[in-house]
Amino acid sequence: MRIRELQGLGKKSEEILKRAGISSVEEFMASDPFELYLTLRQSVPGVGLNFLYAMLGAQEHMHWQQIARERKTAILMRLDEMGIAP
Repeated sequence: MRIRELQGLGKKSEEILKRAGISSVEEFMASDPFELYLTLRQSVPGVGLNFLYAMLGAQEHMHWQQIARERKTAILMRLDEMGIAP
């Protein structure tokens, strides 16, 4: 299986994740999406919250919009703790 085949991710997501050193589904599933988001936000223009929601959704087998709807506040609080809240 390739990263692009995970729910909510595609070819572009797979290319973006490669920039953070993630090239397999196993590496992606073992990673912390918040740390990946931090790395990507610093190195890839245009990476936003929707990509974080998509990564969380892919790891949890949920649609990214459901993640955004149900956990937005908790996600924003975690990002605030990391000093990178929008």
